[in-house]
Amino acid sequence: MIYEYWLAGIKEITDLKKQKLREVYGSGKAIYYIEETKLDKLRFLNKKDVAILKNAKKDTELEEKWRRTEEKRIQFIPYFLKTYPEKLKYITDPPYALYVLGQLPDEKRKSAAIVGARNCTAYGEQMALQYGKSLAEAGIQIISGMARGIDGAGQRGALNSSWAKESGVTYAVLGCGVDVCYPRENIGLYMDIQEKGGIVSEFSPGTQYAWNFPRRNRIISALADWILIMEAKERSGSLITADLALEQGKDVYALPGPVNSVLSQGCHRLIRQGAGILITPEELMDEWNINPVEIGQKGNKSEKMLESPEFMVYSCLDLFPKGTDQLMKETGLSV
Repeated sequence: MIYEYWLAGIKEITDLKKQKLREVYGSGKAIYYIEETKLDKLRFLNKKDVAILKNAKKDTELEEKWRRTEEKRIQFIPYFLKTYPEKLKYITDPPYALYVLGQLPDEKRKSAAIVGARNCTAYGEQMALQYGKSLAEAGIQIISGMARGIDGAGQRGALNSSWAKESGVTYAVLGCGVDVCYPRENIGLYMDIQEKGGIVSEFSPGTQYAWNFPRRNRIISALADWILIMEAKERSGSLITADLALEQGKDVYALPGPVNSVLSQGCHRLIRQGAGILITPEELMDEWNINPVEIGQKGNKSEKMLESPEFMVYSCLDLFPKGTDQLMKETGLSV
């Protein structure tokens, strides 16, 4: 597999060309040891591609990189292995290989992607938390990008669910190597996701954040059965994910917000174009014909929790900010 690892790590050659190379020669090892004159005869490779392959053979740290990958318990899963996700095989540009810390999503279970703005509002964050928790409690896997804002909130919500006692609750698709935590402030979330799901990337270990986020979005949408956009500007990465999802034949849903909110303009455009409207997680699951058994079992517990002062305050909060005086009046609580 070390030679497949070598081939997968050549950034300048497209995944499609790597797959064609392997189909012609049968293995990464055969490609590594091929005579240079034979490479020149392949029509789908240009002179630049041939030069890149020749240069890649000069990597003297290949064995060391492979050893470090194994030491970090990073799974290397090229496209031809049975463990490679079936959902990724049929998209326009499937990654040649995946790198995984933890595990991949269970393809026998349903998955929903929760994505949105990094600089989100309190309303957007609250809704992402709520949807992440409620959907996870119904056994739905949450897929996202572990970014600041909506992505991280949706995944935290999933980790707060009753299902999080088991593994396989949420999965993060990164735009860097799986051994790189980006953003750094999400280190706690990064560690929890490895235990309760998995960290996934198409980029070699050690790859730092660059402009890889638009590219990784196609993997998020491919791994999910439904895509939920919680907040998005008129032009944003979340809308790229929505467009990719539609190309892949997936259902897209958007959260409505204030008409004058910049962070809701993208969601409103999606709704105008026919996206589903997010109102409550329960209504959404009813549309999907999913019976939220876990939620039903928690009915009595939730009622008791709502009697506490904290939940009395929480139940009074809504889309618009409220002052302390107004909350005191509505709840009857002291300062």
